[in-house]
Amino acid sequence: MRDPGLARAIDKAGGVAELARKIGIAQPSVSNWNRVPAQRVIAVEAATGISRRELRPDLYDESELAVSDHVVDPVDAGRAHQYLLLATLLSAPPSKKLLGTIARLEGDDTPLGRVHAALAAAAQEATAAAVEREYFDLFIGVGRGEILPYASYYLTGFLHERPLARLRGDLTAFGIERVENNPEPEDNAATLCEIMAGFADGRFAAPYEQQRKFFDKHIAPWMGRMFADLEKADAATFYRSVGSLGRLFLEIETEAFKFAN
Repeated sequence: MRDPGLARAIDKAGGVAELARKIGIAQPSVSNWNRVPAQRVIAVEAATGISRRELRPDLYDESELAVSDHVVDPVDAGRAHQYLLLATLLSAPPSKKLLGTIARLEGDDTPLGRVHAALAAAAQEATAAAVEREYFDLFIGVGRGEILPYASYYLTGFLHERPLARLRGDLTAFGIERVENNPEPEDNAATLCEIMAGFADGRFAAPYEQQRKFFDKHIAPWMGRMFADLEKADAATFYRSVGSLGRLFLEIETEAFKFAN
């Protein structure tokens, strides 16, 4: 039996098939859900406009968020926000509502601030329908998309290779479990960004040194190249700015982890 949050998301999207299409996965996967899997919450929120607290109150209840606001260091909260934004945009094409939110981002005279301003400008020029088509061409495609956002592909040239196996071993050590009936491999960029967000905001317990090791092992060797490829992809318009944000933010993270040693 579907829980109320999932049922409302399906209804808002216009059915199971439409929800699956909006978040870029196969219809049978959504059909098998009893509730929205943890790593899909952000994508479903972006596709339907239904808040993550309603979709998974066990993960995002208001009291838990209120506690987090007090105990999470502001720098880590900012890191989590950047990772969640990237995870959201890599998980599924942004809805009209999310594009409107991004369009209101404010920049400043820093490299990251300028990238935020460029992303906001791109969102102001974009339409949800055009970005949805762009997302399809970039990440799904007929046969395959222009960008394959997986660690195994970037590190070996093939999918489902040793980088995925090593990642699964480390996720098990952190107690992070693969969602049943989810065909998407865990080494995709969206999932890895969401995991890093969970480390930063304390949803997944990991000392800073463990976060650094995870980043160095599973993200630093390839994801910056993927974002750079996204910046210059033929199909990219709105997502060119997403590539710039991801590349720059990972450069900042790399330097921050070095200085923390």
